Amino acid sequence: MQKYISRQNFTKLLDQLIATGTRVVAPRMNAGTPLYEPLASSAEMVMDQLPRRSAKEAYFPVCEDIMTYEKEGQKVSITDIDPARFPETVLVGVRPCDACAIPVLDAVFSWDYKDEFFLERRRKTTIVGLACTTSDDACFCTAVGLSPADTKGSDLFLTPLEGGGYVCETFSDKGEALINDHTSLFNEPNNATPLPLAQPYTEKFDLKKVKVWLDEHFEDSSWDEIALRCVGCGACAFVCPACHCFDIVDEGTEKAGKRRKNWDACGFWKFTHHASGHNPRDQQPKRYRNRIMHKFKYYDDKFGQTLCTGCGRCIRVCPVGIDIAQIVEEISKK
Repeated sequence: MQKYISRQNFTKLLDQLIATGTRVVAPRMNAGTPLYEPLASSAEMVMDQLPRRSAKEAYFPVCEDIMTYEKEGQKVSITDIDPARFPETVLVGVRPCDACAIPVLDAVFSWDYKDEFFLERRRKTTIVGLACTTSDDACFCTAVGLSPADTKGSDLFLTPLEGGGYVCETFSDKGEALINDHTSLFNEPNNATPLPLAQPYTEKFDLKKVKVWLDEHFEDSSWDEIALRCVGCGACAFVCPACHCFDIVDEGTEKAGKRRKNWDACGFWKFTHHASGHNPRDQQPKRYRNRIMHKFKYYDDKFGQTLCTGCGRCIRVCPVGIDIAQIVEEISKK
């Protein structure tokens, strides 16, 4: 299904959703930084900047409770958190580099174990993607086989038009339901010209060649040079739309507390620290090697796709200037 919606009607759509109790998450400014956050009004939304962090926080939160416990005398009460409590959500203005990561995470969380905390949020979330008309030097989605207008992962996809408004194209029942529930705000497509798409880094990596090199060079002196600057801060994993590692910890006292899922990162020293004291990745080059291997080999081995969408956030936030695109490009030329 393809429709047209004016900019004015688009803001009306969001305000109607908010008024009916739907959680609407979209890019908004927070202390001068664009972030995907719940809106109180469509007036808070900003559509011309890539949020500093990815959209995954809307359906895979940084921290979440999965169980609570309480002890009174000799009686211990355990209460499971019911995923059914999660609210209906419309995630708006999702850039292709974020939306394309959603099927990547779907595969992980529904593989050998069905993670109902993740899956229930996904079932209740409608993804409204948005084509990119601007990019910067860190963007490299085209290098990993995606594009500024890639519709993968979106239920409804918006293409900005010259003069304002959007062409809306649906890719799921959720997307069609969003239009059908607000038909008065949509019209048939017109002849307006789409805005020119962004032009990110265009040289495409030979990902098959990259994977072949990784297959054969687990032990290689190159890793010492590649990871020389890495300080193991984990910022790259926390802003990445496709990274998905988490830890489960109990927080509280002997009287009461919670069991929680918290984001984790393979760049952290304690990520692979055994209770015995042994750490198989005891040096930072080993940990950074795992990051590259996971994104361009291990995930591909298991699911047949790359664990990177070229959003460039890890490049922008790295405190020591590590450029993963440059590293992969160099590997592809070995």
